[in-house]
Amino acid sequence: MQLPLHIALISEHASPVALLGGADAGGQNVYVDELGRELARLGHRVDVLTRRDNPYAPRLVDWGPGMRVVNVDAGPPQLLSKDELWQYMPDFRDDVMRLWLLEGERPDVLHGNFWMSGWVATELRKLEGVPAVHTFHALGTTKRRHQGHADTSPAERVAVEESIVRRVDRIIAQCPCEVAELVDDYGADPSRLALIHGGVNTERFHPVNRAKARRALGLDPDALLIVYVGRMLPRKDVRNIVRALALLVPHQHGYGDSPLAQPRLLVVGGETAEPDPVATPEIGVLRRLAGELGVEHLVDFTGRRQPDELRLYYSAADVAVTTPWYEPFGLTPLEAMACGVPVIGSAVGGIPHTVEHGVTGLLVPPRDPESLADALRELLSRPRLRLRMGRAARARVEQEFTWSTVARRMEDLYRSVAHSRGEARPKMAATTVGKRTP
Repeated sequence: MQLPLHIALISEHASPVALLGGADAGGQNVYVDELGRELARLGHRVDVLTRRDNPYAPRLVDWGPGMRVVNVDAGPPQLLSKDELWQYMPDFRDDVMRLWLLEGERPDVLHGNFWMSGWVATELRKLEGVPAVHTFHALGTTKRRHQGHADTSPAERVAVEESIVRRVDRIIAQCPCEVAELVDDYGADPSRLALIHGGVNTERFHPVNRAKARRALGLDPDALLIVYVGRMLPRKDVRNIVRALALLVPHQHGYGDSPLAQPRLLVVGGETAEPDPVATPEIGVLRRLAGELGVEHLVDFTGRRQPDELRLYYSAADVAVTTPWYEPFGLTPLEAMACGVPVIGSAVGGIPHTVEHGVTGLLVPPRDPESLADALRELLSRPRLRLRMGRAARARVEQEFTWSTVARRMEDLYRSVAHSRGEARPKMAATTVGKRTP
């Protein structure tokens, strides 16, 4: 029988404790939370090391049996955007080492998440001999390629990512597209790459009877409903969905059982619980666009909603749509699929890996409202196809994308790197604390 591992998930800006839906709170928070919980269920001890952003937050938070969140002191204890955090990563590293000295124990394996945590992981690997694996969640070269001057990442990001690729024991890619990017853009050794995708909580996200979901949300029981769930950022391109909706409206008589049925768009997300264009500027942009296109009466905004509410929004919809022009992986398509809803997604990043074209939904080019309108027209006019795709979507999630499946694959990876470095650790020494340069 194999002994349980002590696993440290490093996630400098994305804590399980954070509310979801904000600009810097989303898929990585879910990934770290769900993976940690599932690893703990397998009997392992899990620490999530994240930056303290609240002066009143305790050092240690019991987050469930076998899992704790550790608030690491690095920079001012207040909310900062992730792009402001790079300068504090040496402090993050040093405070983690102080914790280990105080507790007299290191973990068996480190798992960095995002590039700054990857730097911390490589430093701790070098100084303390703890093996390290890494998930990037997004790559600087890809982000720069897609966002250009809108990319606000620190200038050092790509160089640091290149060093992480060379220095960690294994790199975890979440989709085939990311494998190619790591090899082509970073020169990664394919033998040191592991393809382990993210997952979805199938107990939280499950099908709810559509009529029941709509009653609970106060929605029209007979409307054809398109739903977008996610962060309200330009790269998510909800504008593309609004433009596609405007292309559908002149053809409204071809939809559904009623010749008067009009498709509506429900936009779920934002910085606040109520839709606020000041707190979430993209809402203001979308409202103006809808007005210019004459579909403002068909677009509704809910504001931010928490995970336990989202299954109602997915289940109330006839189709879920996500058409970003840049997306490293994307968890919301999996959430919709787990709720038995077909997904129309843009063929970028990890979406072609999760949405099986013609089986669980449809793939369209990004920034192409005409193609999206055609895909919506096909699904909204064919209820039996939507039902068949929704059932296939749930089955695909249950077979490939549960967190228990992800955690067992990750467990095997952790054991392989922990075993390979087993006796190579140096003794703990306080003199290593304080080195500042990457």
